[in-house]
Amino acid sequence: MSNESSQERISQKLSQGTENKPKNNVLVIVVCFIVAAIVVTALVLILTRQSADAEKRNVVVTPDNVEEVLSDMQNQQVQAGTYEVTMNTTWNFDKGDSASSNAYVENSTANANNVYFDIVRSDTEETIYKSPIIPLGSHLENITLDTPLDKGTYDCVLTYHLLDDNEEPISMLNINLSIVIEN
Repeated sequence: MSNESSQERISQKLSQGTENKPKNNVLVIVVCFIVAAIVVTALVLILTRQSADAEKRNVVVTPDNVEEVLSDMQNQQVQAGTYEVTMNTTWNFDKGDSASSNAYVENSTANANNVYFDIVRSDTEETIYKSPIIPLGSHLENITLDTPLDKGTYDCVLTYHLLDDNEEPISMLNINLSIVIEN
C-alpha cells in the first residue's frame, strides 16, 4: 500500500506540474510579445529620426554637380545662416602673381549675410588668399593671390565665412576650387 500511495503522490505532483505549465507558457508568450513590440517601436522611431535627419543635410558641391546645386538653391527661400553660391570653380592665372582672368565671387542679394572667404591649398593646407568682407549684392573679380604660385594646377578649398550683424562668423561653407597657373 505504501507503494501505491507513493505512486499516487507522484502522479498528483506530476499532474499539478503540468497544470501550471500552460499558465507559465502563456505568461512567457505574453512577455515575449510585449518585449518584441517595444523593440519594434524603438527601431521604427530610430529609423524614422535618422531618415528625417538625412533629408536635412546639405549636398557637397563638386565641379560635376555645381550647376544642379545652384539651381536647387535658387529655387529655395534663402534664410539667415544659409548661402547661395555664385562663383566659378576653376580660376585661371597667367602667372602666379598676376590677377586671375576669370575668378569671380558674388554675394547674391538673395543671401542674408555678408561673407568673406579664405582659399587653402589641399596638398599643403597653406592659406593662399584671404578676401575682404563682401557685402550683400557685391562681388570680387580680378583676384590676385596673396601667395604667388608656380606653374601648375592646384586643388584648393574655398571656405566661405557667413557673418552676423556684428560681422562675427556664424557658419562656414567649403567649396572645391581648382587654381590653374599657366606660366
